[in-house]
Amino acid sequence: MTQHQAVTWEVVAPGILRVTLSSPPANPLGKAIIGGLSDALDAADAAGDIRVLVIESSVPGFFAAGADIKLMSSIDSAGFAEYGDQLRATLNRLAGPGRLSVAAVEGVALGGGLELAMACTLRVAGTSAKFGLPEVAIGLIPGAGGTQRLPRLVGRGRALDIMLTARQVDSTEALAIGLVDRVVDEGGASEAALALATTLVRSSSLAQAAIVRVVDAAFDLPLSEGMALERDEVGALFDHGDGREGLAAFIEKRRPNFS
Repeated sequence: MTQHQAVTWEVVAPGILRVTLSSPPANPLGKAIIGGLSDALDAADAAGDIRVLVIESSVPGFFAAGADIKLMSSIDSAGFAEYGDQLRATLNRLAGPGRLSVAAVEGVALGGGLELAMACTLRVAGTSAKFGLPEVAIGLIPGAGGTQRLPRLVGRGRALDIMLTARQVDSTEALAIGLVDRVVDEGGASEAALALATTLVRSSSLAQAAIVRVVDAAFDLPLSEGMALERDEVGALFDHGDGREGLAAFIEKRRPNFS
């Protein structure tokens, strides 16, 4: 296990890196956690074979409570902009291409904490989990991707309702509206996220990356252009990716040896 202030990380299975937030009492996304997450991503890059990150918390009742309010209230405009840029850059890096990630959410994920969870590819929540973007209550708006990622997950109307009212969404509603992908018994989110990660590493990373690209493009491209992109991606997988190996393995009734 490697530690960087408020964040630890360890390879828990081939291709899987577990990243744990450990900054009591509420895991605020201050410089310690931002730096730790960045270093964990560096470690994943350096390892070269990390396919899935699982992001979890060791702090009871909290995934992450949000941005560091004390820090923000003590800095000037330049410092505020720098802090926001660092947080956005780290979450954008987590959300970037090349690997998958699963957020294991127990307790509250508010503000930047929800933005962190939304930057992950998938989200698993315990039954007690609560989600929200309450920045409007302190005269601000979500500033680390919340205004962009939330509508893509739940739609414009639901996203506006959550952000404009600053209300918290429980796990049942979060699952119903698509904010989270799976809900498990309280205390079971980390185990379920690791099980999901184990499933993910068995498939073709090239095909998974293509799926993410094409699905993301569906929000930005006209249907005809999205269909053309899908055609190009599946053709590339067949010609130069894992498609031929997958087909051969299916015919030969063996496990595929994906690149």
